[in-house]
Amino acid sequence: MIEGKVEPSFWPVARALEKQLRRAPRGGGAAVCVYHRGRCVVDIHGGQRDAEGTPWAADTMAVSFSTTKGVVATLLHILVDRGLLDYDDPVARHWPEFAAKGKESITVRHLLCHEAGLFDIRHLIDDAQRMLDWQHMTAALAQAAPLHPAGDYNAYHGLTYGWLVGEVIQRAAGAPLAELVRSEIAAPLGLDGLYIGTPPDEMGRVARLIIPAERMRRLQAMRGPIRRLHRVLGLLRLPLHLGTMAAALAPLGIEDLDWSSPQILQASIPAANGVFTARALAKLYAALAAGGEIDGTRLLSASAVARATAVQNRRFDRVVPFPMHWRLGYHRAGTTRGIPPRGFGHFGFGGSGAWADPDRQLAVALVLNSGFGTPFGDLRTAQIGGAALLCADRR
Repeated sequence: MIEGKVEPSFWPVARALEKQLRRAPRGGGAAVCVYHRGRCVVDIHGGQRDAEGTPWAADTMAVSFSTTKGVVATLLHILVDRGLLDYDDPVARHWPEFAAKGKESITVRHLLCHEAGLFDIRHLIDDAQRMLDWQHMTAALAQAAPLHPAGDYNAYHGLTYGWLVGEVIQRAAGAPLAELVRSEIAAPLGLDGLYIGTPPDEMGRVARLIIPAERMRRLQAMRGPIRRLHRVLGLLRLPLHLGTMAAALAPLGIEDLDWSSPQILQASIPAANGVFTARALAKLYAALAAGGEIDGTRLLSASAVARATAVQNRRFDRVVPFPMHWRLGYHRAGTTRGIPPRGFGHFGFGGSGAWADPDRQLAVALVLNSGFGTPFGDLRTAQIGGAALLCADRR
């Protein structure tokens, strides 16, 4: 079931992926890549890339949802490292229209830490199709009023993060986000698949998302379980309200979007529609794990990586039901073998994820096309990460 290369000391990672693929529905496939001490030690794939049973290939890419946020954050850090902006700049310094409705004091740091109070997409737009229109989204956010003073709370900006951070990047660099991802990250590192806005000639490499019909029926019948979860959260006194979660993650009509369609994949939705290979994500995070450089190419200075990955808050998040230990655009990296103290990265709905651990000089990436998981993580990501930690420590 598995193809690719695995160094003998990392065989448990391949076994973990093989077990996952055995449980995948027809059409489901995945790829995993691991770097350790600057070397690629795992580069494997298996399963199928669509319901017709087309085998997953070495260069297959997959929609990776919120894993995209870590790539966007890295791009912003590159601009900061060059002096084009600063984390404590008011957003309005680069995006003057953003100052409306009392947002003059919101900084770039607030955006990266999910502290800006602009997470509510459900009441920002009238239909999820609006997310395909960059100008509409940025204009709506520029005119939006924050739901709390900047810095008072952190509430995961599940979708709005992409246009907020993405527009700051575009204003500071003077170029479209999709172009900057290619020129500032993918090209220098020689990555084989890293897009936010997939070019038409690369569409043939993208795996189609597989959503089992029984899972969809379960989602559509979730009212009772959601009410019970709400009561449990109240009893535990957790600072979370399911209405807040829906506001951040579920714009009207989102269930009707086909995330495998060319229309969506070719747009830039920088919090959700990144299309990656595991190999590209792992090499990017391997550079970050090594202080910003890999194979003789320096992406960021070591001091820039240290600033970007320092923990900014440890509070309970008002959208995610636990502390995320937000860095500047990254969160902590959970695995089945614990949480590396300095580990950082970003996971995505549906099971994808990529992260780095500077202490072990370890980078791990998983991309796939089947299953739901949750918007806050997936056991499959944790299992692959746990196996990689075990192997790195034994090595």
